[in-house]
Amino acid sequence: MKQLWEWRQPFMDGPLAAWLEQLPQQVDTVWREKSHGDLAGWRKTLSQLPALDISSIDLRSARIRAGDIDDCDQASRHSLLHGLQQFHPWRKGPYEICGIHLDSEWRSDLKWDRLQSQIKPLHDRLVLDVGCGNGYHAWRALGEGAKLVIGIDPTQLFIIQFEAIKYFLGEHHPVHLFPLSIEQMPPDLKAFDTVFSMGVFYHRQSPFAHLTELRGALRRGGELVLETLVIEGGEDEVLVPKWRYAKMRNVWFIPTPKTLQNWLQRAGFTHVRLIDVAITTFEEQRATEWMHFESLADYLDPVDQHLTIEGYPAPRRAIFVATA
Repeated sequence: MKQLWEWRQPFMDGPLAAWLEQLPQQVDTVWREKSHGDLAGWRKTLSQLPALDISSIDLRSARIRAGDIDDCDQASRHSLLHGLQQFHPWRKGPYEICGIHLDSEWRSDLKWDRLQSQIKPLHDRLVLDVGCGNGYHAWRALGEGAKLVIGIDPTQLFIIQFEAIKYFLGEHHPVHLFPLSIEQMPPDLKAFDTVFSMGVFYHRQSPFAHLTELRGALRRGGELVLETLVIEGGEDEVLVPKWRYAKMRNVWFIPTPKTLQNWLQRAGFTHVRLIDVAITTFEEQRATEWMHFESLADYLDPVDQHLTIEGYPAPRRAIFVATA
């Protein structure tokens, strides 16, 4: 996290200026007053990652890649593998560092493939990724030519994972993740050309509050890319789990696509389009050596995999795009 704020200068006269002035203090407060108990250990591990001469990077393939197998010797590879494993669990990816495949729980590349050709080109755009995890989609946005990508996620381990990846991809890239939630951003910033909200919506208690926050972050004419759980059904149908959904406690509501389309329009978005609906498969979400806790197979009914363990419809995800 060296020279974290130097990148601000080109944007200090634009719509981002109001937030960028207060952002350093916001982040410093989180690290100082609300830091995770393991943060000191994570930072120590970060500082001990081997210094490597990275020959090439790739931000446009399924595996975000830094370096090749010949870029490190056996001792460095052992140190690299051990260090990266200390940041378990790796939920989002995949990544490849000098031939080491970080096989994350989620094949986030599959989600990217479903949306990439359906959204406005990201070249030269200001991008915000809300609930970004460790930044996989932020890197893919940068690979498509975004001018600046900012990711926010309150889970501090994910920010540390991002810093580990960025250490090898190069500190000079204009992609930055911060341990914040969207509520900590100024309302009605109206600064970003594209805002991603991927797998966040159903975790929010108020759907319209989240949609208002997302619209407020977008400039007029900017594009929202929203991915969330949905159920089959018609207009005005919504599943509200009694307690857990697929073993998750914090799932508050799952609408049908038609219901969500209406909500987006009610929240002030126009040109609302449903671009994809897909059932989550074991190819896309599964336990691996980089995430060896429970995963999708443990969340479904062992007799009928069309149902969750609680008896609800199995995970089905939709992607919408809409204009502010």
